[in-house]
Amino acid sequence: MKNKNLNILFLGGAKRVSLAEKFIDEGKEMGVDINIFSYELDIDVPISLVGEIIIGLRWNDSNLYNHLLEIIDTKKIDIILPFLDYATIVAAKLKKLTEGKNVFIPVSDEERCEVFFNKKFANTWCIKNDIKVPSNIDKYPLIAKPIHGSASKGILVLESLPELNNLANKEDYLIQQFVKGREYSIDVYVSPLDKQIISIVPRIRLETQGGESIKSITLKEEFLINFSREIIMKTGLVGPLTLQLIENSVTKDLYFMEINPRFGGAVLNSIFAGANSPAYLLNDFYKIMNTYNEDWIDSFLMIRRFSEHYKICK
Repeated sequence: MKNKNLNILFLGGAKRVSLAEKFIDEGKEMGVDINIFSYELDIDVPISLVGEIIIGLRWNDSNLYNHLLEIIDTKKIDIILPFLDYATIVAAKLKKLTEGKNVFIPVSDEERCEVFFNKKFANTWCIKNDIKVPSNIDKYPLIAKPIHGSASKGILVLESLPELNNLANKEDYLIQQFVKGREYSIDVYVSPLDKQIISIVPRIRLETQGGESIKSITLKEEFLINFSREIIMKTGLVGPLTLQLIENSVTKDLYFMEINPRFGGAVLNSIFAGANSPAYLLNDFYKIMNTYNEDWIDSFLMIRRFSEHYKICK
């Protein structure tokens, strides 16, 4: 390996301790010492247990990019990974700003990230590209999703026309047909080098907390894999991705809900099932060819637990 030491900067990686540890372990397998840095607003976040916290600026700060470019230089950052929705746009801008600096940022271009950050833009894109979304808004209940919302925050169920008419700031919501059924998360890795899909792993979200899966199980179903492949190929997105789909419990129709062009919160389920996206990403950094992997474990259960860490603060 050219780089015996590798520095990875997480953008908002606060709770992603297990994923950071997986990167460190994969580095050891390759004979590389991986150092984790995370750009945060608070020094006391869980990822401080395995990495160095860099106190950063808010995403809308006018000095954000100058600060990040300075960190890239001073910390000799090799790879940058976003872990929050808006951080994907920040990473995409950084990708353009660091051209020629030999910094690997496995995200899509800014325009694509902007589309999928905004639920209205994404819904319009889906309709134009023949991707099935819950578009029938003539029958109640409906669902109102904040266009920049994440982790199910701020979602409203509208039971009647008066509720829809009384919805404040309606332009800030995507209004869709309410679909009752099973939700799926699909963990995907697309190589930024040649835009080839390397893995597609559907999961059933068995239990969530704060909009994030705390219990999930892999599901090797071709109808989910094929539907996801169609979406991915049309989007042109690269890097780690997470799709959300829903299957109508009555009609069995499958709908696209959203896509996050970054690692999902419960991606460790897919990783430890055998779709080792940290290894794929490191291979891409070192220009080692990845090939499509469908040899991951079906019905592989992940249960998250909480653990505590203590320190004296003076």
